[in-house]
Amino acid sequence: MSTVEVEIVSFGYLHAEPPTAHLTIDLRHHFRDPHVSPELRYMTANDAPVREAVLATPGIPELVEAAAASVTAFASGPSAGAVTVADGCAGGRHRAPAFALALADRLRADGHRVMVSHRDLDKPVVQR
Repeated sequence: MSTVEVEIVSFGYLHAEPPTAHLTIDLRHHFRDPHVSPELRYMTANDAPVREAVLATPGIPELVEAAAASVTAFASGPSAGAVTVADGCAGGRHRAPAFALALADRLRADGHRVMVSHRDLDKPVVQR
């Protein structure tokens, strides 16, 4: 398998349009939002309890594997170059950045060069 440069951008749909990417993953509707838990609401994916809650959500580990397989498929193409993955949730503070970090770890284990940015992680909690 060839290694490739991967950029992962987490974001919140409630702040702006999704960034341009080869692969965009929408985490809003199928995975429980830590925002609904008062003890996690004002934390972010920088906090271990948020990362643990997101990664323990059924389906998330499988989605990390599927996203890694998709990146490998893009990297295998005849005009392979850098691959951009965008993953979004509602506010961009919990699910998306935790998923981005897990995907980055998974891709690094495959030898890819990975950069991660969190577009909306430091924005205020969206009141909804």
